[in-house]
Amino acid sequence: MQPGPSGAHIVQLLQRLQMTWLLTHLPPKLVRAAYMLVNGFITIALLAILAAITGNPFVFPSLGPTAYLFFFTPLADAATPRNAILGHAIALACGFGAFSAAGLGYFQNGFPAHLFWPRVLAAALSLSATGAIMVLLDINHPPAGATTLIVSLGIIAQPRLLPIIEAAVVLLTLQAFVINRLAGIPYPLWDRAPR
Repeated sequence: MQPGPSGAHIVQLLQRLQMTWLLTHLPPKLVRAAYMLVNGFITIALLAILAAITGNPFVFPSLGPTAYLFFFTPLADAATPRNAILGHAIALACGFGAFSAAGLGYFQNGFPAHLFWPRVLAAALSLSATGAIMVLLDINHPPAGATTLIVSLGIIAQPRLLPIIEAAVVLLTLQAFVINRLAGIPYPLWDRAPR
């Protein structure tokens, strides 16, 4: 496997684990796929176990693309802890704000299917506000776009659950930090070098 933007960290990890024989016996794409498989499984499984134990949503759809960024392109701007944690926080705030502004918060157990226009308003408002605020604050984390829709559409919109969702992002980020540092990647503690 040639070290490159999407493979150098895998080579470093295999060297640390004294498993470089994989590099000569398996195709590079298969080694990269195995790396994603193992790390994606470990990180999401730990959060799923925590969700099962606590009965809280420590796993939700936008964690998938966040985990993918953390392990496929760990040195990308979108994969920094700062962008992941702040991006999802902005998304949660905008999603809940849009959910409330559209009047969807009045329905305790979800909302009736015939409330189409409030849903359209909530989705459009949450995504546009999330994007605008992220641009203003120089935060780049595309999976936050999914988080804001999860909240604004009422999939997970109870105020008591929003800090749990953010805690899940922080826990995933901590796991990515540990795994990437074990792999020998100079994964940032918070942000990349000044722009």
